Amino acid sequence: MNPAEATREIFWNASHHWLMYVLFVPTLVIACYGLYRRIRLWRCGRPAMRWDRPTKRLGLLFRHAVLQGRTLREIPSGSLHFLIYSGFVVLTVATLVVMADYDFGADIMRGRFYLYFQSLTVDLFGGLLIVGLAVNWLRRSLKTSERLVYTHEAVWILIAVLAIAVTGFLVEGWRIAVTHDPWGKWSPIGFAIARLSISVWDEASLRAAHEILWWLHLLLVFGFLAWAPYTKLAHVVTSPLNILTANLDGYGHSLKPVDFEAKNETFGINDLARFTWKDLLDLDACTECGRCTAVCPAHTAGKALSPRDIILDLRQVMHANARLLLSPPAAPELTADGAAKPLIPIINANGAVSPDALWTCTTCAACMEACPVYIEQLPKIVDVRRYLTMEEGQLPDGMAAALDSLERRGHPFPGVKFSRLDWADGLDVPIMSNVKDAASIEILLWVGCAGALLERSHSVVRSLAQLLTRAGVRYAILGSEERCTGDPARRAGNEFLFKKLAEKNIALLNKYGVKNIVTPCPHCLNTLRNEYPMLNGMFHVEHHSVFLERLIAEGRLKPAAQSGETMTFHDPCYLGRYNGVYDEPRQVLNALGKGNVIETARNRANSFCCGGGGGMSFVEEPGDKRVNRQRAAQLNETGAEVAAVACPFCMTMLEDGVRGLGSERPMVVKDIAELLWQSVETEPPFDSAQGREPVERRPKGSGRS
Repeated sequence: MNPAEATREIFWNASHHWLMYVLFVPTLVIACYGLYRRIRLWRCGRPAMRWDRPTKRLGLLFRHAVLQGRTLREIPSGSLHFLIYSGFVVLTVATLVVMADYDFGADIMRGRFYLYFQSLTVDLFGGLLIVGLAVNWLRRSLKTSERLVYTHEAVWILIAVLAIAVTGFLVEGWRIAVTHDPWGKWSPIGFAIARLSISVWDEASLRAAHEILWWLHLLLVFGFLAWAPYTKLAHVVTSPLNILTANLDGYGHSLKPVDFEAKNETFGINDLARFTWKDLLDLDACTECGRCTAVCPAHTAGKALSPRDIILDLRQVMHANARLLLSPPAAPELTADGAAKPLIPIINANGAVSPDALWTCTTCAACMEACPVYIEQLPKIVDVRRYLTMEEGQLPDGMAAALDSLERRGHPFPGVKFSRLDWADGLDVPIMSNVKDAASIEILLWVGCAGALLERSHSVVRSLAQLLTRAGVRYAILGSEERCTGDPARRAGNEFLFKKLAEKNIALLNKYGVKNIVTPCPHCLNTLRNEYPMLNGMFHVEHHSVFLERLIAEGRLKPAAQSGETMTFHDPCYLGRYNGVYDEPRQVLNALGKGNVIETARNRANSFCCGGGGGMSFVEEPGDKRVNRQRAAQLNETGAEVAAVACPFCMTMLEDGVRGLGSERPMVVKDIAELLWQSVETEPPFDSAQGREPVERRPKGSGRS
C-alpha cells in the first residue's frame, strides 16, 4: 500500500448530512448569546487599560493558555487538566481539518498527514482525553481533594465530554469494521473497537448502528457547544482572555489609586458596579481549581479567608443581579451625607466577602501567583478594606491603633519609646540635614520604622550601616525627618493617609535631591519603588540584599572564612513575589558558607508568608491560628541552625513563631546584614578611590523625639 494514497470518505454512511449545517446555525446562535450575556456584564464595569503592550500579552497568552505554564506547576492536577485540554485541542484541530478539506476544498486529508495526524495522533490524544476525564470523575466521586468545588454541573460536564469521546471512537471503529479500511491500523483505538465489534455483530447491523450513533454523536457535540457558555466551561474562552488582559506590571503595581476629588463617590468598594470590567471578567474566568485558597497562609492557619470563595461569591452576586447591573436607575440613591448608596452591595457578614475574612489577609499575593488564569484577588480585597476603613471606620483594634499612631507620630508603633536615631548610638552615621554637599552622597539609607523603632531591628540597621562604612559607601540617613512610607496605611485601606505620608516624603526627598535609596525593609522598597511614582516620586530604590551582594561582587566587602552554620532563607513576600528579588540574598549567604544553605519546601515565588503583611503584624491573633507559627515550623523542618531573613517584619514574626514551637533546638533568626557583618574580615575599611567628603555627624545620645 502506498502511504500517499491514504485517506477516507468524510461523510461515509451519513445520509442527509446537510442537516448538520442547518443544526449548526442555532447551536452557534445559542452559544454566542451565552458569551454575549457575559460580555455585556463585564462592560458594565469601569474603564481599565489592559490592551497595551500587545506583544508581551500575546507571549503571556502563549505560555500560560496554550502551553498551560502555570497549570502544569502542580503535576498531579495540572497533568490531569493537560490530558483533557490537549485532547480537546487536538480533536478540535482535527475537526477543523475535516471542514477545511470538505467545505473549502483544501484537499489535505490524505497521505502521511492523514496517517500521522488525522489517524494516529487524534486517536492517541482522544484516548488521553478519556483517561483524564475518567480520573477526574473518580476524584470528584470519591471527593479526594479539599480544593475542588463539588457541583452537579461539574459532574455532568465530565459525563457529557466522556459521552462525546466514547461515541466518537465507536463511530470510527464501526466505520473501519464495515469498510475494511486498509489504513485502520493507524487508528489504534478505533481499530481495536472494529476488531471487537466485527466479532459480535454482522456488517449490516454495524452499518445501521453507525448511522444512528453518528447522528447521536453530532447532537451531543452541538448540544455541548450550545450549553458550555452557560456553565463553568465558559472558562475555555474567559480564562485565555483573562490571561491576555493580565496585569503586566507586577504585584507592586496592583493597587489602584483613589480619586478623592470625585463627587458623590464612596472611597473603596462595596458595590459590584464600581469594579472595573477586568474585575468582572476575573469573576467569570475562575476555574474553581482552589489553588489560590490552598496557598493562602491565612486559610492554611485556619482562618475564614478563602480567595477562591471571594471570587465565586462575587460571581454569584454578579449573575444574580445581572438585570440591575445592566439597567441601573438613572439617578443613584444617596445617603444622608450625599454619597451614592451601593447599587449591588457585596459585603456579607456571613459570606466569603465578610470583614472578618478580609481583615485576615496578609496581602502576600500568593493567591495571585498560584492562579493559573491570572485572577487578581488581592486588589479586590484591598478595595473592600478601603470601604470598611474610610467609609465605615471598621478595622481591627490593633490596626486602628497603628493607623492612629501613623497619623499622629509618623510611624505605626503606638507607645514605642525609641527615637529614629537611637539605633545609631556610638556610630558615626551621616544625617542628610547636616550634609554640606548633598551631591557627594551615593545613597540614602532609608531605615524604615521597624528598623529604627523596634529594638530587635537595631542590630540589623547597625550591621548594615557598619557594612556600608567598611565598604567605603558614601551614605546618609534622614534621621528624625524620616517618616513611614505609608505601606501599613495603604494595605489597611486608608488611602488618604497613605497619600498624605507619601507626598510629604516625596517633597523631603526631592528637597535633598535624593536619587538612590537603599532600604532593609521590603515594604518600604515596594512602596518607594512601585507606588511613589504614581505621585511623581521617581527614585532608584534597592533592597539592602541587592546592594550588599554587589559590594561583595566588587570586592568592597570580603566575608571571612566559610561559616559552618547551616542556614535556610525565608523569602519575604514583598521582596520576592512583589519585586522579583530571589537570587541576591542567597548569593550573600553562599558567600558566608557555600553549600550550607538549605532550601525550604516553600521557597522563592512559592514562599509562605510570615504573617506580618497587610497590617497583620499589628493585630493580635489566636494562638492556634497564627501564620508565623506555620512558617516557623516549615523553616524548622529543614534542620538548619539559622533562619536568615531580609525583612524586619519577618524577623519579628518568625522569632515569635520559633518561640511558639517550643523546640528543644530553637532556630536562630538573623538578618543577612547581621550574618554578613559577623563574617566580614577584620581588615582596614575599603579605600574608596573617590575618598569621602567631610560631613557633620550626629553626636552620641542626641536627637530624641
